[in-house]
Amino acid sequence: MLKNILISLLVLSFAALGVNAKICRKWDKVFPKSDKVNIQKVEFKNRFGITLVGDLYSPKTVNKNDKLPAIAVSGPFGAVKEQSSGLYAQTLAERGFITLAFDPSYTGESKGTPRNVASPDINTEDFSAAVDFLSNYKNVDSEKIGILGICGFGGFAINAAQIDTRIKATIAVTMYDMTRVAAKGYNDSIEENARYEIKQGLNKQRTEDYKKGDYKGADGLPETLTGNAPQFVKDYWWYYKTKRGFHPRSINSNGKWNMTSSLSLINQPILQYSSEIKTPVLVIHGEKAHSRYFGEDVFKKLKGDNKELLIIKDANHVDLYDGGGDKNAIPFDKIESFYKNYLK
Repeated sequence: MLKNILISLLVLSFAALGVNAKICRKWDKVFPKSDKVNIQKVEFKNRFGITLVGDLYSPKTVNKNDKLPAIAVSGPFGAVKEQSSGLYAQTLAERGFITLAFDPSYTGESKGTPRNVASPDINTEDFSAAVDFLSNYKNVDSEKIGILGICGFGGFAINAAQIDTRIKATIAVTMYDMTRVAAKGYNDSIEENARYEIKQGLNKQRTEDYKKGDYKGADGLPETLTGNAPQFVKDYWWYYKTKRGFHPRSINSNGKWNMTSSLSLINQPILQYSSEIKTPVLVIHGEKAHSRYFGEDVFKKLKGDNKELLIIKDANHVDLYDGGGDKNAIPFDKIESFYKNYLK
């Protein structure tokens, strides 16, 4: 009897913290587990009522009464927390932060149906929901919370910093503006007439989806590479489709985005008010990244002397997902010093 009561109390205490006792806790990341941190699965809701699932990393040295700075991490676009965002979160936890790597709405272990949907509004809100959770976590100083977004979630992170004044420092790594690339293509190559034809096709697909009661997936990475693929597609493939970064829950590894997600990305441009961000922002990009112009252009819009652009020599877009092997491209020392400087 006493044992059952204790178990019930333990489950209730986990629920109060947002910890999901039912989710499998086996190590299924694409990076090695650190012996310097503790990790637990947590759940929290965004303001649309969608339950998000994250991995909470804490330094093993943390004491029950400590109040540490915290960082919410997500991305890349189409990835899961067991990939790049988890690597960043674990490494920063080793360096003294409480970190939360989370799956965005409709993806990974997070809830929401239909699956594999992207939304500039909801994905921006996901960062603020992570801040909600961290602000109420026992070992976090709610006045010292930052965010870090990778790839498409670099753009959503900056978008979140525009609206959420609780975010005290923001880093965008190898950033995409997903609304810009959806509407205009790479290097803004899609003109208005072509964009109209794209919208016609997507809206026709909506009709078909409703008729069939299912959602067609957009084209993803090829299962095998050909010599005709652009170099950046090859770079993605070598991360997502090989043991380097493959994960079965990752859309880019093992799935397809809902095709009609593009409609909201085309129609709701983010970053319109990035010039109003008063808190510090660090934009990090690879010198050889095909996406470099996204980061450079948003940096031009940022104002104030607490904004910084860091270009990593010889790095491509994907090198900043996991360091690019022996390139060691991720500037973790710089990231650590940025957060320690501004989350104090």
